[in-house]
Amino acid sequence: MVCALGSALCFGAATVFQAAAARAAAPGTGSGVDVGLLWRAVRQWRYAVGLALDGLGFALEVVALRTLPLYAVGAALAASLAVTAALASRLLAVRLGRTEWAAVAAVCAGLALLALAAGREGHREGPGTLPWALLGVAVGVLLLGAAAGHLPDRPRALVLGLGAGLGFGVVEVAVRLLDGVDPADPALWALLLGGGAAFLLLTSAFQRGAVTTATAGMVLGETLGPAAAGLLWLGDETREGLGGLALAGFATAVAASLALARFGEPQVPAPGPARERATG
Repeated sequence: MVCALGSALCFGAATVFQAAAARAAAPGTGSGVDVGLLWRAVRQWRYAVGLALDGLGFALEVVALRTLPLYAVGAALAASLAVTAALASRLLAVRLGRTEWAAVAAVCAGLALLALAAGREGHREGPGTLPWALLGVAVGVLLLGAAAGHLPDRPRALVLGLGAGLGFGVVEVAVRLLDGVDPADPALWALLLGGGAAFLLLTSAFQRGAVTTATAGMVLGETLGPAAAGLLWLGDETREGLGGLALAGFATAVAASLALARFGEPQVPAPGPARERATG
């Protein structure tokens, strides 16, 4: 659980840097999948710092996924929004109300319940078609992002966020299925494609606003699917007699994270042309 929480800390901090860089990047084509936007954002130092934190967070996430049930890791990753909210209040002078501080506390309480109730990580391989299904979902995430470019702002933000969450969910399940690096393993390609697609969609969602809607979709996409896959197919368990406590902890952590969805992208001032040149 320590690695899962460390991963959430890294992802929460990375969000602050990446969101600021995505906002400062020049607008793209309006498509849901905009590779050029990602390239323009990466060229800024803030996005590079965010990526470095994401890399460290992913390494910790892999360790957590190999030792904890998927539902516990997913809830911990959703808790990165609590980290982002806390950092925003300190570093970006974003004001948190009593309700939002209560949500941060609820996230912590939900994770504490999960830590008490989580059982062993499952060791089943799942059905033989599962890696191919993951690859299909990863391809679908890209298609979903492309289709989102033709939607009005609010539904587009929801679709982009949900698609990004599904992509991150593919990564979580694929990590559990991988046994070494085998180019012929569809789970490996699902991990790479799902992760890449998720970054593209999430960057587009950050740059185009409607952050609360996009982040809520992402939280749901990256928690519910992997949790279900772990329980149904991969043999994840809770401690004997504590299944209800685990469910309560999971629901509390995810619901409280949704209440903090606006901190998926802290509001930062849009830089002027001179500042863009200075920070590019």
